[in-house]
Amino acid sequence: MKILPLYAVPQYGPQVTDWLWQAFGTSDSRDFFASIVATSQREGEMPLTFVAVEGDKLVGTVGLWRCDLISRQDLYPWLAALYIDEKQRGRGLGAQLQQHVIEYARTLGYPQLYLYSACKDYYERFGWQYIGDGLDYPSKSVHLYRFTL
Repeated sequence: MKILPLYAVPQYGPQVTDWLWQAFGTSDSRDFFASIVATSQREGEMPLTFVAVEGDKLVGTVGLWRCDLISRQDLYPWLAALYIDEKQRGRGLGAQLQQHVIEYARTLGYPQLYLYSACKDYYERFGWQYIGDGLDYPSKSVHLYRFTL
């Protein structure tokens, strides 16, 4: 498996858009996710999208974004939009994609990385520290995590 920036393999952009829209969006938000994916494909700039590829098959994706939770713009950067193809889950790909973003953020000199999730007990297994709850728009409670680099 290789983890590549999406700008190096832009043919996977439509699939990443569909995954993010289906996993995190609403029926009318595909254009929103298409915009995120389109603007995360510029070399050397954030936001960035990374993809996990086996042969020519897309198996997962993750982002490194300036902001992923509008109510907490004081925190940055964010590991965002971690998604593994349903048929590929249980193989440790989520851990590998997290580690890739952690190492990338470390090389950029960031002291910490943040993420939010509606689920609890997943990210703690990988060294993320729960730091409290936040609000996703408009009023959904989510768990906030920090990873010290």
